Amino acid sequence: MKRASLATALVGLSLLGASRGAASQPRVVVASKAFTESLILAEIAAGVARAAGGDVVHEAQLGGTRVVWNALLRGDVDVYPEYTGTLEREIFADDAVQGRDALESALAARGLRLGPRLGFENTYALGMKEEVASRLGLRRISQLREQPALRFGLTNEFLDRGDGWPSLRNAYGLPQQPVGLEHEVSYRGLEAGTLDVVDLYSTDADIRYYRIRVLQDDLHHFPRYDAVLVWRADLEARAPAVVAALRGIGGRIDAPAMIAMNARVKLAGETERAVAQGFLRDQLAVEGGGGSDGVLARLVRNTRDHLALVGISLGVAVALAVPLGILAAKRPRLGGAILGVTGVLQTIPSLALLVVMIPLFGIGAPTAIVALVLYSLLPIVRNTHAGLRGIAEPLRESALALGLSPRARLVSVELPLASPSILAGIKTSAVINVGTATLGALIGAGGYGQPILTGIRLDDVGLLLQGAVPAAALALAMQGLFGLLERRVVPRGLRLAPPH
Repeated sequence: MKRASLATALVGLSLLGASRGAASQPRVVVASKAFTESLILAEIAAGVARAAGGDVVHEAQLGGTRVVWNALLRGDVDVYPEYTGTLEREIFADDAVQGRDALESALAARGLRLGPRLGFENTYALGMKEEVASRLGLRRISQLREQPALRFGLTNEFLDRGDGWPSLRNAYGLPQQPVGLEHEVSYRGLEAGTLDVVDLYSTDADIRYYRIRVLQDDLHHFPRYDAVLVWRADLEARAPAVVAALRGIGGRIDAPAMIAMNARVKLAGETERAVAQGFLRDQLAVEGGGGSDGVLARLVRNTRDHLALVGISLGVAVALAVPLGILAAKRPRLGGAILGVTGVLQTIPSLALLVVMIPLFGIGAPTAIVALVLYSLLPIVRNTHAGLRGIAEPLRESALALGLSPRARLVSVELPLASPSILAGIKTSAVINVGTATLGALIGAGGYGQPILTGIRLDDVGLLLQGAVPAAALALAMQGLFGLLERRVVPRGLRLAPPH
């Protein structure tokens, strides 16, 4: 009866939305973290919202908890799947928030709402290969204290979370020094015998597949991690039908169903969207819509997004860096500061630079472009500076003897002479951009990083190559393009005998 009532309500809401015309559809941005279960739940929420008349966009695999949480606070996204334990121990770790009432109050103070429990819990756990745990007689986390030589591999987020390794280590007095890695890689480490203990999600299909023993949390360190949806309070006014439909998902997904859906993605090779659409159709009598794109369609979309990221960021970087390089060459004291600042920017890890930009520009392409611009400055600034400073003094004196103004000397003599060096710097930045732009997928910027991240997450070499091969091809194309550009920009004499 509950299934039929939800389906009837959704159909009615969908017909009502259609009667008002597409232009009146409220825009709803659903987000997900970069792991399989989050993507499946987000696709289910997106399908329900779409059936309720929403103009839905799914910003997929946006990285870790804080990235998605901050995007929700900023209003870049409207709703995403979360877990109560994560909210209590990670998001509100400093506020001593416990229990649903306290969570609702804490979220309301930030303009957010806590949706109903979806019907299952996905808690953290530690696990080992069954044969290794049996050989050592390990069944409880507290027993790990007596095994300091065990090799721990923990996900990077777990290493820093308030409910993760620091508090777990202190609670159990664990002496091990873990290494950080991606969640999916940890299972392969266990299978290869290079790791002994990893952190798990209790609904992972990999637990049974890899024959992993889940160690008992005998000190009850981990709280409950009930799956929920969290959305912005203003969504209730902008899209009340969508919010009503999202509430209807409450209690509809139990743990066996979630494990089965995870298994269809991780072990059977289905896409998260296809699995979610199957659940919507079979369990909620809702057509999810928006079928999966083919390989060619994905390649075209990813190429378009990647070219936009690289082209815009490189164009802006050139427009900023060449004048800065000229200024550095003409004003030596100021030049030291310019080269120093651009050098510092280059030393910041590209992923960190992307994340730092999120509070300023939000998620998506604008943030990625700004980060790529900053990351591209140094090679162009340095080569422009070096090219101008490396011009032989007799040539400078000849230009001065001709009575040319400083501007004319720069445009007609110095820049042409420095053009091989300047072009080499731009070429270096272009190639760096092609590779670095793949990380933009972590903040919703799209591009070739999307299939690369998915391929890593699903251990699918084919998907990984769908991003890696075009990215490599684009880098080679950039090299060829700049070779042709050199013939048109660099004076022929300098091409034949480049300055040393």
